[in-house]
Amino acid sequence: MRVNGRNGPRFAAAAALAALVAATAAACGGDDGGSDGKVTLTVDVFGEFGYEQLYKQYEASHPGVTIKQRKVSVLDDYKPRLQQWIATGSGAGDVVALEEGILPLYMQQPGKFVNLFDYNGRSLEGNFLPWKWQMGVTADGRQLVGLGTDISPLAMCYRKDLFKKAGLPTDRAEVSKLWPTWDAFLQTGQKFQGKVSGTKWLDGPTAVLRATVLQEAGKGPGYSYFDKSNKLVFDSNPAVKTAFDTTLKFEQNKLTSDFQVFTPPWQTALKRDTFATVPCPGWMLGGLEEFSGDYGKGKWDIASIPGGGGSWGGSWLAVPKQTKHPKEAAELAEFLTSPQGQIGAFKDKNTFPSSPQAEQDPAVANSTNAYFSGAPTGQIFGDMAAAVKPVYLGPKNEDVRAAVENVLISVGQGRVKPADAWGKAIEAAQKAAR
Repeated sequence: MRVNGRNGPRFAAAAALAALVAATAAACGGDDGGSDGKVTLTVDVFGEFGYEQLYKQYEASHPGVTIKQRKVSVLDDYKPRLQQWIATGSGAGDVVALEEGILPLYMQQPGKFVNLFDYNGRSLEGNFLPWKWQMGVTADGRQLVGLGTDISPLAMCYRKDLFKKAGLPTDRAEVSKLWPTWDAFLQTGQKFQGKVSGTKWLDGPTAVLRATVLQEAGKGPGYSYFDKSNKLVFDSNPAVKTAFDTTLKFEQNKLTSDFQVFTPPWQTALKRDTFATVPCPGWMLGGLEEFSGDYGKGKWDIASIPGGGGSWGGSWLAVPKQTKHPKEAAELAEFLTSPQGQIGAFKDKNTFPSSPQAEQDPAVANSTNAYFSGAPTGQIFGDMAAAVKPVYLGPKNEDVRAAVENVLISVGQGRVKPADAWGKAIEAAQKAAR
């Protein structure tokens, strides 16, 4: 795995991580829950969590434990599988990732999950930002359903080689000045597409919608498609209408490639000059690097997000009740979400920590990313993280989100007229919310 210009801090962090693993191993003792003294723990994730090296470290200090990861690239593919597993009480991993849009649904079903308070959970609160911790605890305070992984402050990734071709600035500070607002970002995109034929400004509408909905909701009511009583407010929440109208403008002006992030077409397009910008929460960097490969190395850089602040994504790790190894699974979840575990994940895939200790560690705070032209990722995302405000998402948030995104893609494909888009989106949201 790459070092990303962090050699010095890496060794210190590795030593601390080794100590944590050893301590966890001691806590495990000889009771691994397996009849033959061996346990296989399955971890279900989506996208890029950056856990591969952490698994190896954990297995090395837990000789009886083998970790099997099942990874699905696209969240919308992961969600129905997890729903089926949890509903039927069979098939889920011993540890499962719950993305911020999925979490509310399962916080209403705490009985489906192990109470992590029964497995050292109460001692871990100080490892997390207060709001991140609280979102994993049931309203009555009696059950810890999930331990926080990353938070996702927003930035904008851009292809500096394509910017140069268009006669635009390439320095990240100068690029950031191009778009203090989303309207300015759109105008820059129009200039770009006027100069570079065959390349769209954006990958698709979905990333813009997700970013702007959460950005606007964070500035305003603190909720998006559903209010805090879980009533659908899609058509009455000004934050949603503003975000939708912003995204629609990019479709009307044919500035996007109409891809959805992490889908196979999106992955393939990254190895071509198909689009020039992608709204980038920290975890997006790992996906861009993985799917762009050698083709994209040194071509990407990172600037600020239009509109200032905001976040998109972030997850929790939970242990389904159906596991045969609750103790071992809880200990693995604790390890992966520990400050040192979060540092390790950040090093591998740039998932920005929800742990204040990890965020302040030099391995994170002083980090740079060679793949993204040496961008100071720790500083960029750290500055953005300070402005992150949690946004309430209802249990059916993901169903509504996916339905509305499909309407916007239909606009770009010419199947829905821009003038009809908002009405179609309201209908789609209402249907998805039933």
